[in-house]
Amino acid sequence: MSEVAATPNPRLKPIKRNSGKKRLRLLMIVDDPAIATFVSKNGVDRLFVDLERTGKQERQAHLASWKSEQTMDDVAKIREAAPEAHLLVRIDPFSQNTRKQINEVIARGADSVMLPMFRLKEELAGFFDLLRGRCQGVPLFETSAALDMLPNCIEALPLTEVHIGLNDLHIDRGDRFMFEPLADGALEEPCAALRESGISFGIGGVARATEGGVSPEFLLGEHVRLGSSAAILSRTFHRGAQTLEQLSRQVDFEAEIQALQSIYDAFLHALPEDIEQNRRLTHERIRQVASSLFNNDEQRGVL
Repeated sequence: MSEVAATPNPRLKPIKRNSGKKRLRLLMIVDDPAIATFVSKNGVDRLFVDLERTGKQERQAHLASWKSEQTMDDVAKIREAAPEAHLLVRIDPFSQNTRKQINEVIARGADSVMLPMFRLKEELAGFFDLLRGRCQGVPLFETSAALDMLPNCIEALPLTEVHIGLNDLHIDRGDRFMFEPLADGALEEPCAALRESGISFGIGGVARATEGGVSPEFLLGEHVRLGSSAAILSRTFHRGAQTLEQLSRQVDFEAEIQALQSIYDAFLHALPEDIEQNRRLTHERIRQVASSLFNNDEQRGVL
């Protein structure tokens, strides 16, 4: 496959330390108790246990994406390992089993519950009804239908925090590259509605500061421009480490976290013209990667 190499952002002038006024909220899927304890004390704000199974393998079979094998026992295991940390649990899409899943994850110590893959406002309303205010509900807007109805959901439902998922969203739209929704304006109206309402939200995931075809050196400027204050640490960030020993060997975790926070902070303090320049550079970069993937598919005869 032809690839577009990562390129440093020429407009970015990161500072050495985060100002402390506002920081990027970071989520990380964890399975190992020792890793959970460590990362919760070193820059991760939400420990994330992923119980989503229904339909995911079918949707993402062609992608090298995260396919969870975690169970209810992992919720209790991570809660015990990091009792003071904020624990978020993603459950299956809304169904007749949702009530049982919600009750079980709350009983095991979840602080937040994330609902994925909804397409109807009634599904989201049912989710909040089942929560009954016992913990925070975090809807994962990751379909075109969900994004379209987001402004209406703000008016009708008790939203306090949401996340916009790019993996399933780009599949739902038929895109080749995960970040295409950023480049074609699909997130502009939903994010504007969230900003105006004061609802905290995050977008997708991030790799290490300088890695990826479109690295956080570019993407975090779009987070700031759109109003996002959260992201999920990708598997590439920690290289899929399964033990604390592997994590320590494969990444200087604290330094890499600080690098992301410094980039985010730099954009928070950037001039409007620099934010606009970064938008143009980022969108151009996304289009280049998408075009490269298109040309590769064409050469392989899969179009």
